[in-house]
Amino acid sequence: MHRFAFVIHPIDVKRDAARKYPIARYLPERWVESLLKRKEPMVVSRITGVRSLTGAQTEGWFIGCPLSPRMMLSLPLDFVYQKIVRCGQIAQELGAEIIGLGAFTSVVGDGGITIARHLNIAVTTGNSYTVATAIEGAIRGAELMGIQMSEATVAVVGATGSIGRTCAEALAPLTARLLLLGREGGRLEPLAEALRKRARGEVKVSTELARDLPDADVVITVTSAVDAVIYPQHLKPGAVVCDVARPRDVSVRVARERDDVLVIEGGVVAVPGEVDFGFDFGFPPRTAYACMSETMMLALEGRIESFTLGKEVSLQQVETMQQLAQKHGFRLAGFRSFERALTEEEIARVRENAARKRSRAYSVVG
Repeated sequence: MHRFAFVIHPIDVKRDAARKYPIARYLPERWVESLLKRKEPMVVSRITGVRSLTGAQTEGWFIGCPLSPRMMLSLPLDFVYQKIVRCGQIAQELGAEIIGLGAFTSVVGDGGITIARHLNIAVTTGNSYTVATAIEGAIRGAELMGIQMSEATVAVVGATGSIGRTCAEALAPLTARLLLLGREGGRLEPLAEALRKRARGEVKVSTELARDLPDADVVITVTSAVDAVIYPQHLKPGAVVCDVARPRDVSVRVARERDDVLVIEGGVVAVPGEVDFGFDFGFPPRTAYACMSETMMLALEGRIESFTLGKEVSLQQVETMQQLAQKHGFRLAGFRSFERALTEEEIARVRENAARKRSRAYSVVG
């Protein structure tokens, strides 16, 4: 049996720290961050019961890195690296052969390359399978909302990042119009030029999210922003938004104010077997993020290698993880939105609300 480990860390400082230390919910956020900064990485839980369709089994550990996204961006990089490397060393001591970098630990610095150099076990960011599930989720969400991808405008927010770039590459042949959104036009245009060679239709770039995102029927958002970048006024009625980012890119205001758009979290995966994570990270039983799932799949397959590292993810890597998911029994587990499962009835209601809003708009124009 090949064993794995996975690094987790607090996203919402007070909420997530309180999962382990209940007193944290009563303290000011800056106090919690100050306390976390002084803590050492630690074993959070043991993971058991992962069993492939092939009969292969694996087990592993969650290793807690005591830094929030804001702390990782504001503290000296060497200090952040030291904390993440220590997580890997703990994994080595436990007997893990591969470790996955969760959430911002896969984003900070050079995307895991430096971490891998300081460890004697394999390292993966999990971004290859994250891309695969984001694409699958966006397409399935569009189908449920009655959107034809071949006629749709698809926007990728954070298109020049490793996940965004590959999502755009995969979606370009499928959609009528592709909109690449980012902060730096100088980086977007070369990407657009490369994609135009394989695109089904028009490829446009924009640095003006507020102006251009409301044209999109389907949105995949994958920025590395600490705070939300998409608000209620940015979305058209009936739009599907697949939010792959952690912390999330879509403001919670969208859930409160827009009952006519479908917001789903990318990368929520059903794990085969009777898996027990030993820790509540906010998902239904036996489900995990795609990045966690990539780490488990590599362990089940016996591919003890640093599979996804750095800022680039190739379509070949995405396809490899899709094949491993099918082989071992990992699959997209329905949809979640803002930390809770969505029912088929709720999705149908969103579609009906969107249709009514569009109908009223047409009546006013007429």
